[in-house]
Amino acid sequence: MDHKLAEIVGKENLLTDVSMSHYTTFRVGGNAAYFVNVKSEEILIMLIRMLREEGMGYYLLGNGSNLLVSDHGYDGVMIRLCGDFSKIDWTEQTEQSAAGSDSISDNGVICHAGASVMLTNMAQKAAEHGLAGLEFAYGIPGTVGGAIVMNAGAYGGEMCQIVESVQLLDENLQIVTRKGDEMAFGYRTSILKKKPYIVLSVRLKLLPADKKEIMAKMNTNMSARKEKQPLEYPSAGSTFKRPEGYFAGKLIQDAGLKGYSVGGAQVSEKHCGFVINTGNATAVDIYHLIRDVQNKVRETSGVTLEPEVIMLGEF
Repeated sequence: MDHKLAEIVGKENLLTDVSMSHYTTFRVGGNAAYFVNVKSEEILIMLIRMLREEGMGYYLLGNGSNLLVSDHGYDGVMIRLCGDFSKIDWTEQTEQSAAGSDSISDNGVICHAGASVMLTNMAQKAAEHGLAGLEFAYGIPGTVGGAIVMNAGAYGGEMCQIVESVQLLDENLQIVTRKGDEMAFGYRTSILKKKPYIVLSVRLKLLPADKKEIMAKMNTNMSARKEKQPLEYPSAGSTFKRPEGYFAGKLIQDAGLKGYSVGGAQVSEKHCGFVINTGNATAVDIYHLIRDVQNKVRETSGVTLEPEVIMLGEF
């Protein structure tokens, strides 16, 4: 397998027995058998075709900000997109906007971003270009691709509000484009939760606005994050989806679980919606803590909390 992977991605882009604690924001997890950096759509297609033929499992890794990898590791190929997938195209679209191109709707500017662009970086760059719409995303520790998969959102904003279209690799390894209203966006979900598509890039519709106002809003959001969230500890952000009609953090606090811990994993005392790694947690600590919280909240309120966190491997 080493030889076949190296032939496709290049030896310099292939690693073996890689600790996933370095690539997840929980800072836990065992080793991935293989870890590859993929720099283009062509290489990605060749890689996945080969892995399917070999019956080898694979996982598309974003920033690891919503992922819990088992202490036993992952006996497959972790794929990290980079290279062409890290590009942001501003200049061409800005010029088209100035020229009144038909591709620009509602007086917005269409910006093209690869799947591996960091969401916070995208928000910063948008602000520098005087483009509003991504302020809510400032501080979200994920990639653009991951944000599309889960329709990431905060402070009243969501990705679905600004997505013009998404370029995808479908189950037949064909590159297809879906408009935003074809992505089945919902609360922390999209069509990508049901279909094995891979996000390649996205076109975002942003609106010209005053740079100072954009930055002020972003800074206000960041200050709120620092004040209310335990950013000083490794975590995966909000651990649970917000149940309809409730707030996960309040349900957890009302269940008496503030500060509850299993090994090095703890329900944050600062924000009960966060499960944190206090420094020496294992993946199984976090896993059992999540299950304990679900069980206790179900007992006390009758509400079943659904994790936002993806669990990969055997627990």
